[in-house]
Parts: sequence; C-alpha cells; structure tokens
Amino acid sequence: MTQYRLGEVEAAFAALIWDNEPVASNRLVELCAQRLDWKKSTTYTVLRRLCQKGIFQNEGGVVTSLIGREEFAARQSEEFVDQAFDGSLPKFLAAFASRKKLSAAEIEQLQRLIDESRG
Repeated sequence: MTQYRLGEVEAAFAALIWDNEPVASNRLVELCAQRLDWKKSTTYTVLRRLCQKGIFQNEGGVVTSLIGREEFAARQSEEFVDQAFDGSLPKFLAAFASRKKLSAAEIEQLQRLIDESRG
C-alpha cells in the first residue's frame, strides 16, 4: 500500500505544484528558489521523490499531478483512520467529537453525508 504522507517541506512543495500546474520544470525551479529558497538540485531531488510516490509526473519538462490535492487529502485521511482507529470511521468520529463540540451545521453536514452514502 502506498503511504500518503508528506513531510512539511514536501507538503509545501506539493502545494506549489498544485497551485501552479501545469508548470514547466524550469519555472518550478524558479518558484522553489523564490518561495522555498531551494537550489535547482533540491527541486529536482524532491520532485523525483514525489514522482516515484506516484503523486506527480514530469513529462517533457512539464510537471502535473497524478493525484489532485483533494484526492491526496482523502487518501491521507483514509490511511490515518486505518492506522489509528483500525479503519473504523465511527471510532474516529467518536474520538474527535469527545474533544471538540460539533456545531449544528457540522452535525447537519455529517448527516447529509451519511444519508447520501445510503444511496
């Protein structure tokens, strides 16, 4: 199973790609120099790592995502629930709700999701 976790630096880099894609790799180097204070070699090293993870691709000098930001976040969430709560969404929600009071709007939104999942 692919692990959908990024460190803080990788996450900032991924956000830069998602915010600018499709982005020419030379432009990505410029953006990383400006915003992350990276050298060209650092940009390509991290890009290669995230391409190997199947998150991005660099085809013909153009970097695009293979997994969108929302899909990536969903996969991270699933992985977290699987590992921390034995895959039980109810256990996760119970733990979350025990620490933070849900608003009426949040409860309504969750109820809509449940109703939609029933088909």
